[in-house]
Amino acid sequence: MRIALLGGTGDIGEGLALRWAHDTDHEVLIGSRDPEKARDSASEYLETIEARGAEANIKGFDNEMAADRADIVVLAVPPYHVGDTVDSVADKLDSDTVLVSPAVGMKGDEDGLHYHPPGTGSVTALVAQKAPDEVPVVGAFHNLAAAKLANLDADLDVDTLLVSDVDDAKTTVHQVAEEIDGLRALDAGPIANAAEVESVTPLVINIARYNDDMHDVGVQFN
Repeated sequence: MRIALLGGTGDIGEGLALRWAHDTDHEVLIGSRDPEKARDSASEYLETIEARGAEANIKGFDNEMAADRADIVVLAVPPYHVGDTVDSVADKLDSDTVLVSPAVGMKGDEDGLHYHPPGTGSVTALVAQKAPDEVPVVGAFHNLAAAKLANLDADLDVDTLLVSDVDDAKTTVHQVAEEIDGLRALDAGPIANAAEVESVTPLVINIARYNDDMHDVGVQFN
C-alpha cells in the first residue's frame, strides 16, 4: 500500500512517516509544496531507518504527485492550510483514495491552548466538505505527541481515535494505524463526533505544559 503524507516534512508528518517506514512494508510518499524539500526529508527519514539496520521505501514528491500515487492520503498540514491543500489535490483523489485528517484547530493564550474549530464544527468536517463527494474521509492521529512519534526508541503505548462516515475507509485506516507498534486504533463513530475527538489535543498539550514529567503525554482508554 502507498501512504502519502502531504506536508510530510513537518512534525506529525515526520513521526508518521518514520513509524510506517520502520514498522511496516508500506511505501511512504512524502509530499510538500516544494518537491525538493520533500525529497530532502525523504532522504533524511531513510537515513534514520537505515541507521537502525532496517530497510524502507520512502520517496519525496510535490503534494499533487504524492496524492495521485497514493492509496491513503494524510493531510499532515496545519489546520489553516487544510482547505487549500485539499483544493490543490482534489483532482488527484478518487473513490479508491482514503483521505485522512489529523489536524486540530487551536488558539493559544497565556493560560495554554484552547480548541478553536472552523465554522464546520471540526477540521475533519471541513475536509469532508472540501473533498470530492466520492472520496471517503477519516479523522485520525489527532492526539499523538509528534516528538515521541518521531523517536523510534520510544514505546508509544497510546490510542488514536477514528471518526468517519464510511466504514470501509475507517477499517483501512484502523489497519494501517495498528501496524504502528504501540498504537491502538479505536472507533469513535461518525464525523459528527470529530469535535469531541479533536478537542482532546489541546487538553493533552496543556497537561504536558503544566507537568514537568509528562512532556510527551498521550491518551489511552481502559
